Amino acid sequence: MTPWERKRWFDFLRNYPVRFQRQKAIDNYIADFYCAKARLVIELDGGGHYSEEQAEKDAIRTSQLESLNLTVLRICNMDIDRNFTGVCEFIAQAVLKSLPQSASLTVPSSEGAKGAVSR
Repeated sequence: MTPWERKRWFDFLRNYPVRFQRQKAIDNYIADFYCAKARLVIELDGGGHYSEEQAEKDAIRTSQLESLNLTVLRICNMDIDRNFTGVCEFIAQAVLKSLPQSASLTVPSSEGAKGAVSR
């Protein structure tokens, strides 16, 4: 895992109230993080993702994952460095939005998840 993936995992997702998996094989890809209950994939993008060639590959990857009825969040590593709490809240909102209605009633708000975030 990259330093940003470790931070995301150990400081937020590992203890999140809805289970996430890291480095999850999905179709022909390895997702950085995956939540089966919310059908949510989180991809952390470093500098290498911003070349034209890699951006095209990422677009194909995202399209294929979305064709499996998954929601894909692409998050820049710089955002994790500069706005970790905001990224955590963004993920929490995406999880709540993606959960089936019956499940979303039992998931704590992002305020509850923020307690697991260390700065």
